[in-house]
Amino acid sequence: MRIAVLKERAAGETRVAVSPDSAKKIIGLGHDVVIESGAGTASSFPDSQFTAAGATIVASAKDALAGADLLLKVRAPQPDELAALRKGAGVVALLNPYSDKALVDSLAGQGVAALAMEFVPRITRAQAMDALSSQSNLAGYRAVIEAATLYGRGFPMMMTAAGTVAAAKCFIMGAGVAGLQAIATARRLGAVVTAPDVRPAAKEQVASLGAKFIAVEDDEFKQAETAAGYAKAMSAEYQAKQAALVAEHIAKQDVVITTALIPGRAAPVRVTAAMVASMKPGSVIVDLAAAQGGNCPLTKPDEVVHTDNGVTIAGFTNLPARLPADSSSLYAKNLLNLLPLLTDKETKGFAPHWDDEIIKGAMLTRDGAVIHPTFAPPQPAAAAPPA
Repeated sequence: MRIAVLKERAAGETRVAVSPDSAKKIIGLGHDVVIESGAGTASSFPDSQFTAAGATIVASAKDALAGADLLLKVRAPQPDELAALRKGAGVVALLNPYSDKALVDSLAGQGVAALAMEFVPRITRAQAMDALSSQSNLAGYRAVIEAATLYGRGFPMMMTAAGTVAAAKCFIMGAGVAGLQAIATARRLGAVVTAPDVRPAAKEQVASLGAKFIAVEDDEFKQAETAAGYAKAMSAEYQAKQAALVAEHIAKQDVVITTALIPGRAAPVRVTAAMVASMKPGSVIVDLAAAQGGNCPLTKPDEVVHTDNGVTIAGFTNLPARLPADSSSLYAKNLLNLLPLLTDKETKGFAPHWDDEIIKGAMLTRDGAVIHPTFAPPQPAAAAPPA
């Protein structure tokens, strides 16, 4: 199978879909890897490292795509890249289908088999392929680093001959993958960390990292988790009590990092304008949901906003791209682990395992049609049987 890897052209994207290490392993599996020159430069992977791994470097995206059976990317292919793919080829990337449904139609129109890495099921067998987790982990880490950079004081408590510097108070809103990594990072930097979540199981996870759990722990809270580990919808009364607790807590914080994202929907508001107004001058908010509207209504995507009361709000939309070498390496391993499910074991050709639950869950298009149930056109109702 001929696998093409291109230079990412989305604004601000510094990652690459294949690392020299993963390229070497892919070639060892019997495939050819063709890489557009400069694809890994922003990730500190020069062409020479790919050449040493056995990959072929070509001058342009068109050359890389010529005869390609599979295109591996970080972000969705550009229209000219998609047009250069042959019918029946595969595309694997973070396709962002909820925000770009026209792309889904274009992928189907081109006749390619397109797999969205966002839709890889979160099951035990697919953990090594879970790009959302690998990238969110690094995003949570980087969010704290960005906050520490923007914050005008130190994070740890420091005792000096001239006096004592108090530790920063850091509030991580959400205890998912990104939130837990942010908690761990802020604690390593010496901050006093607190975190809320609506899942009772999160309390133990937060405490295990040395942070204090913040929640209204009434009877409803104790029943707020499904058997599968997901949060249940909470009553309006509980939401009001939790919001009041969070509002009181935020007013005392130096750094707030928000992580609430819901696939296919605008980010929920977690920090209101009134809460921002209550914060101290010099406080910092890093909003990880900026790409989907933000958890704070004052957030502006890819901008750092300074409010009238001296609060700084950072709306970075692609934090993993600020750690391109590590982000690329982890993403490349996700793709490497997925590759056997896209390959015929005997012929080494492109042959997705259509009956596999991972492929079923992540594949968007096939044979000119949109096949993912979320985006496939509704089927006409069956005709009623004759009387």
